Amino acid sequence: MGRSVQDSALSGISRRTVLKAGAAAAAFATVPVAAPSILRAQTPAVKIGILQPVTGALAHDGDLGRLGAEMAINEINAAGGLKALGGAKIEMVFGDARSTPEAGTQEVERMQAEGVCAIVGGFASPICLAASQAAARYDLPYLVDVGVSDQIMARGLTNTFRFSPGFGKVTQVALDNLTKINELAGKPAKTVVLVHEDGLFGSGLAKLLQTELPKRGFEILETIAHPTPARDMSNVALRIRSLNPDLVIPSNYYGEFVLLARTMQQQRIKPKGVYAVLGGAASNGRFVKEFPQAAQNVIDCNHWHDPKNPQALALRKAVEAQGKSFAYNVPLNYSNVLLLADAIESAASADRKKIIEALNSSTFAGHIMPYGPTKFVNGQNEGATPINTQIQGEDIKVIFPEFFAEAKANFPAA
Repeated sequence: MGRSVQDSALSGISRRTVLKAGAAAAAFATVPVAAPSILRAQTPAVKIGILQPVTGALAHDGDLGRLGAEMAINEINAAGGLKALGGAKIEMVFGDARSTPEAGTQEVERMQAEGVCAIVGGFASPICLAASQAAARYDLPYLVDVGVSDQIMARGLTNTFRFSPGFGKVTQVALDNLTKINELAGKPAKTVVLVHEDGLFGSGLAKLLQTELPKRGFEILETIAHPTPARDMSNVALRIRSLNPDLVIPSNYYGEFVLLARTMQQQRIKPKGVYAVLGGAASNGRFVKEFPQAAQNVIDCNHWHDPKNPQALALRKAVEAQGKSFAYNVPLNYSNVLLLADAIESAASADRKKIIEALNSSTFAGHIMPYGPTKFVNGQNEGATPINTQIQGEDIKVIFPEFFAEAKANFPAA
């Protein structure tokens, strides 16, 4: 091979460089060089759709979801790809849901045309509801990453799976844990104001809270709805001030949660506790970093990773090493991609129907969430559960249940 190279091409190159190049060539000589026919015979990549709203009102959350999915895909590919498919790599087909159900549906149609074997994501409940319905027309497996509305799973769509808990389960756990936290503190909280976004997620959750809180001895003084996006929370804060509740329970997306917390801080509204249920910012490192005073002592019942899982801790460290904030969207999408890959491995196929069958019988344990055994019933993972976190100092700490707790609850906070 060296004889075909002109001597002039070696001018200015040292003898050591030539020797190094020769050694490298010798090393590669031990590896068969793929001819074009062999390259064509290599296992084709398996396409999976990742759907997230990376523009519009929900862009921050969408970016985090995409990050979690990408990190899982890169990890799988670096480890040799899908073993049951001859080491096939996963190819991400990304779709921007643009923070609307309509755009999410359009992206599903595009992903279908591009030949994906399944879709992960959606984030917001309205997007997940519409996108999973669109995917059902093609028997295209759809894994909901975050969307908590129980309407998503109540339609009986055989293609739709949710690894994380819905708001029915989250509300039950949130109120059980709130009751315990309040009892341990001597029952200082008796009155509540609910603040929620007026969409599918917030309205459905508020309805459940209105039913369940009185059963646990809490008096609801008022329920306040707001739009998404919201530009001002002054009137909401003024109403909270006039009602003077022991607890404020917000359920909204990142931007509105931050706006409410900052407005309450500016108006010096200090209830005994802010106890979020699926709070959009309460389990988000960006909120802690950018608005530490407004964030202090906020408690949340939400999706969160297992703080005792080394793989989860490594993921968080890797995200923060990139200068990015960590939030629940990352481990949820990371775990969902791993779940899908496990189903493809179990099915030994990228066939959609076989993937659905594998998901239905899945006992996947390779995730990083604080869940019980994986078991899908009508598409819902029965082992999924939320946990309670609290912003303490410059970090988000797990405070409940005790098995996962990193710190004790600071309650009442005022």
